[in-house]
Amino acid sequence: MSRDPRTIVSVHAHPDDEASKGAATIAKYAQLGVRAVLVTATGGEEGEYLNPAFKERDPGELPELRMKELARSAEIIGYEQVELLGFRDSGMPGSEANGHVNCFGAVSLETAVRPLVAVLRRERPQVMISYGERQDGYPHPDHLRVYEVAKVARDWAGDPDFAPELGPAHRVAKWYWSLWVRARFEALGKAIAAKGIELPFRMGERAGDDDLVTTRIDVRETIGVGPRALLAHETQVDPNSPFWFALSPEELAEVYPYEEYHLVGAPEGYIEHDLFAGLEGD
Repeated sequence: MSRDPRTIVSVHAHPDDEASKGAATIAKYAQLGVRAVLVTATGGEEGEYLNPAFKERDPGELPELRMKELARSAEIIGYEQVELLGFRDSGMPGSEANGHVNCFGAVSLETAVRPLVAVLRRERPQVMISYGERQDGYPHPDHLRVYEVAKVARDWAGDPDFAPELGPAHRVAKWYWSLWVRARFEALGKAIAAKGIELPFRMGERAGDDDLVTTRIDVRETIGVGPRALLAHETQVDPNSPFWFALSPEELAEVYPYEEYHLVGAPEGYIEHDLFAGLEGD
């Protein structure tokens, strides 16, 4: 059997973001033979031990533990390759970490973009997924930077005059933004509330990206991958959390079996159900 020539590069800010955003989509395509490459911009150094089981551990161990967790999560999801851009976690808005010399949000744009250009030219994906332009609901410096860097890297990777030492130019055909869709949250929230579980965040007040949806992927067969990958980040999540793991994969698939994206440059009213739709050989 010939190898599937398709490749997806997914760009995330921190270890564990790959588990909570689009994991089922990547798992679906990986099972179809598509090569999936995970790009993680930072080491998550500003994280804390959020699992009570780790409350006595040395904080200095956290960066190393998070790298091990990232590797396990990526394997569960189906990523064939993990690329680390090598920047430091910028921390939450207004924190002291924002000023660290190597934090992702503070280094120059070219410094931040170059390693992603190198990945895009080496892997030559048809599809790239990142965060989008609209991030008012969670304006983390590193998430904002992922959008900015992905946007510029797509252009510069396709420009043969930019840094030819990073490899032959390559233009990513389709760039997607992962979305926070209110319809999905409301459906899941209603199902969780029916079990008597209170939602722990003020997500009910957050505006959705529903109007940006161009792409709806049916992930009912792989929807359980996300929770499993999240559990691999054992320092960052309490396995006994009544919220994160309230619904079984079967329940998740019944309540809302989709993950949704925005295809940059899509015409008004455009809807598709495959990230590779419209590409040669799709």
